[in-house]
Amino acid sequence: MASTIPCGSCNVGAIQNLGLIPSVNQNFVSVRPVVKAPRRRLYVVRASETRDGPMKKMGMSDEDCEAAVVAGNPPEAPPVPPKPAAPIGTPVVPSLPLNRRPRRNRKSLAMRAAFQETTLAPANFVYPLFIHEGEEDTPIGAMPGCYRLGWRHGLVEEVSKARDVGVNSVVLFPKVPDALKSPSGDEAYNENGLVPRAIRLLKDKYPDLVIYTDVALDPYSSDGHDGIVRED
Repeated sequence: MASTIPCGSCNVGAIQNLGLIPSVNQNFVSVRPVVKAPRRRLYVVRASETRDGPMKKMGMSDEDCEAAVVAGNPPEAPPVPPKPAAPIGTPVVPSLPLNRRPRRNRKSLAMRAAFQETTLAPANFVYPLFIHEGEEDTPIGAMPGCYRLGWRHGLVEEVSKARDVGVNSVVLFPKVPDALKSPSGDEAYNENGLVPRAIRLLKDKYPDLVIYTDVALDPYSSDGHDGIVRED
């Protein structure tokens, strides 16, 4: 803010003593207050040179720590910091001595329907199917009640039954002949292999069917591993 006063009625020295800066013109003197910029306070933050408290090192090397753990003497964990105190006036609510879990949200069909969070439907399931090159369905000895389905007929019939009850997703696990297995699982790249043929057959009959396949190499590996095993 500046003020202008006639030059004849002013004393420049007196104006300066009042802390004002005069700007003298021929007929007028313009004055404005002196504004001093506040000094900015600088803060220096230094890391502590000591390591006291729970972060203090134990003076043990990695080998010593591993040896202590193997010997059954693991180092103690750092102390848990205390919980912050509750604000003044916070009511203390004691825990209830319940001897059973309340199930008021499950006592009736109407309540369960109102509060349930997860709903499973047949469309959520994936049906695992085991297939082989043969025409007949053969039982799997290690899995009672399960069969290896013939990919031409048994597979199609089983998928049809699953779709009738709402299951529209399947995953195929093949039984590849031992003569086609190799250490590098080359049969997995055969476009006319068992799984590609089965997929084409199912997609021709059920275009909207969701089909999953297993990418592990164990069905095609002569070593029986999921990947390629090298001598080195």
